[in-house]
Parts: sequence; structure tokens; C-alpha cells
Amino acid sequence: MLGRKLETWFIIDTPPGDGQLLVSAGILLFRRRPTGVQVLLAHPGGPFWSNRDAGAWTLPKGAIEPDEQPIEAAKREFAEEIGMQPEGPYFPLGTVTQRAGKVVHAWACEGDFDPCDLNSNHMKVVWPPNSGKWLTVPEVDECRWFDLETAAIKINSAQAEFLLRLRQLLHAQKSNAKCRNP
Repeated sequence: MLGRKLETWFIIDTPPGDGQLLVSAGILLFRRRPTGVQVLLAHPGGPFWSNRDAGAWTLPKGAIEPDEQPIEAAKREFAEEIGMQPEGPYFPLGTVTQRAGKVVHAWACEGDFDPCDLNSNHMKVVWPPNSGKWLTVPEVDECRWFDLETAAIKINSAQAEFLLRLRQLLHAQKSNAKCRNP
């Protein structure tokens, strides 16, 4: 996340300095339906994202605070951005590096959530850029359930790897269950 965190508000005004590594953590909530697996994705709030769809959605995620474990950051960020915290268990999906260099750690968690209950924190952004005018917007303006194929189109292209890893995880769990219960 660019900027600095202030309580439940994010101030987005300047990019990080040279050499500053952006690292975030998030949770990919999934549920099983008769038609297949669905994942909950978040659409970023604010005017920059308002007319963007394919490639704009993300797993709920955010910056890891100093001395914070990545999984704890993922839980905190999910709660801040969505308004609830899944109970777990959490399954590691590894990391990806996005095009701009941000490293994202992710965990999968099975659960359910009604998108109508979205309760995101807010952030302040300068808009239009370099105008000096501040605008307050929700960090997440919408969340929605998608099947894995649709999610692969909607999600940030680097994060699509998490969908593949989730599919592999669920396949491995199904195979292990068959081995235990022949």
C-alpha cells in the first residue's frame, strides 16, 4: 500500500522512496457450490479504479506492519477491508510479485460472506493527481463472489497465480480424502 497508515484511514499522497519494497498479505476466501468453487474478490475504491474491471479486482490484502507476521497482517487487512474475519484454518498459497514490484503473500480460507455486508475502512487520496484536493473513499467499494474462470479474468494478473494454487490445494485435499476413505 502506498503512503502511511493512520488508524483506519490510509493517506495516499506519495509513492515509496527508491529501494523501498512494498510487501502485503491477504486472504483468498473461497466457498464450494454445486456449480464449483467461488472466490471472494475486492474492487478497490476511488476514482482511479471506478471504471476499471478486468484485472482490477484483488484478494483483500494490505501492508504488513513492522514486526507483524504476514498471516496476522492478512487477517487484519481482511477485517479492515471487508468487515469480517474468517475463522480459518488458513492454507498458505505462497507469494507473487506484481508488475510494479509489490510482493503479495496469500492464504486461502474456506468461508462465506454476504457482499451486502461489506464494511470497508476509508482512505484519503489526492484527486485528481497533483491537484492538492483530497477525496475520502472506501478502500474497497465492492466485493463479489466469482467462479474460478471468471475470477481469473477479473483479478490482478499476477494474483491469478493464487487461483491456480487454490485449485491445486483443493485437488490435493480431495485426493487425500479419497486415500483416507477408500
